[in-house]
Amino acid sequence: MNKIAIVTGSTRPGRNNLGVAQWVLEQAQQRGDAQYELVDIASFNLPVLDEAYPAAYQNYQNDHTKAWAAKLAEFDGYVFVTPEYNHSVSPALANALSFVNAELNNKAAGLVGYGSAMGARAIEHLRAILSELQVAHVQKTGLFSLFTDFKDFSTFEPTEAGAASIAPMLDQLALWTAAMKSVRVEAEVSDEDSVNA
Repeated sequence: MNKIAIVTGSTRPGRNNLGVAQWVLEQAQQRGDAQYELVDIASFNLPVLDEAYPAAYQNYQNDHTKAWAAKLAEFDGYVFVTPEYNHSVSPALANALSFVNAELNNKAAGLVGYGSAMGARAIEHLRAILSELQVAHVQKTGLFSLFTDFKDFSTFEPTEAGAASIAPMLDQLALWTAAMKSVRVEAEVSDEDSVNA
């Protein structure tokens, strides 16, 4: 069975992000189409990017990078849950993704955003980052408004409309996660052929 990580996108004290990610995890676990696991970037204590080599080299020098990369490598797909900060993806998530590369290549991702504009602008910026990491991000998106899906802007209580945005995204993600396994096999064969040529 495919393994899919629900990845948090904030490390701020008092963050709403963990509650959203836990709710998404609960919805996903009811499906039975994959093994879902919460991966909280806050637990990895990542500093601002401090690796000397580009992540594509996988020449990781720091223990926090090695632990983060190893964790992400366990999964076949991801759901990234991002707040919107300053019309963009959260700095914590952008930084965390800068530490890795090959661990995400040729895998699939679904996206969940929230904010005053339902996280739509953060999602679009996150799509650009994931494209560079060779991640196939699905079209359907989970979108939540700070004004209607959070009580007092702090407790996540999704409306029916907001909650309904998750299932189509997970439907696409399950299909794409399975399909990208074949892509990774083909990529490995191609790499071996290049080495042996």
